[in-house]
Amino acid sequence: MTEAANSLVPKATELLRLHRAPEVLQVINVWDAITAKVVADVPGTKALATASHSIAASRGYEDGENIPVDEMIAAVGLIAAATSLPVSADLESGYGNPGETVRRAIGVGIVGANIEDQMRPLADAVDQMNAAMRAADAEGIDFVLNARTDAFLKAGSRDPAAVRAEAIERGRAFLDVGATTVFVPGLLDEATVTALVDGIGWNKVSVINVPGSLAPAKLQELGVARISYGPWTQRVALTALADATAELLAGGALPEGTRPLN
Repeated sequence: MTEAANSLVPKATELLRLHRAPEVLQVINVWDAITAKVVADVPGTKALATASHSIAASRGYEDGENIPVDEMIAAVGLIAAATSLPVSADLESGYGNPGETVRRAIGVGIVGANIEDQMRPLADAVDQMNAAMRAADAEGIDFVLNARTDAFLKAGSRDPAAVRAEAIERGRAFLDVGATTVFVPGLLDEATVTALVDGIGWNKVSVINVPGSLAPAKLQELGVARISYGPWTQRVALTALADATAELLAGGALPEGTRPLN
């Protein structure tokens, strides 16, 4: 184990514990050092997650691995350095080399990651997840792999039952190679979440909450392990900025209750 990885052991172990706890873990997605500090300082925050879309957007790139991997690693490293909490990084599809990308992320302080299957053939997707976990194992930490399947995002007009079955098949395969949880993004109703938990496992399913999603309390009741918010937290911040800009340009004042940042 490298000296850097050794220092991460407590954070990695804590992040894994949070995913296995009976209480659903909510991770608020951040995209730079200051958002990491702000979110980490809010009472009740137990861990942070980055959002690849938000990091890319803040640097002028489209989402989808258009940001160079060196820039992404540097960005998540700055976030990890800004907080004492465990940080999970959205590493998209691994930038062509999931194992090496995870190894580099651990080297800058990351103790968990999302890796997307992008609906590659199942064997190839399993190889991705396996490579990520083998790299993490080599570093000697309890790395949390939140293995993502895009079954619902890329479903198109397919039969929902078939999409659900494929998500379950992929999720089980990812768990078999060491993934901690299976991330199934999409606007999912109660019946779908229930079916996913039944098929993948209690406390093994991770979801994204978007406008119209089920409440965290309901998701916990249904057996979901983790809730994240992806680029929506950045959209909330940018909406507030746009609204404040319009107010100021119209002759108004800064919003009441605006807090100074330490």
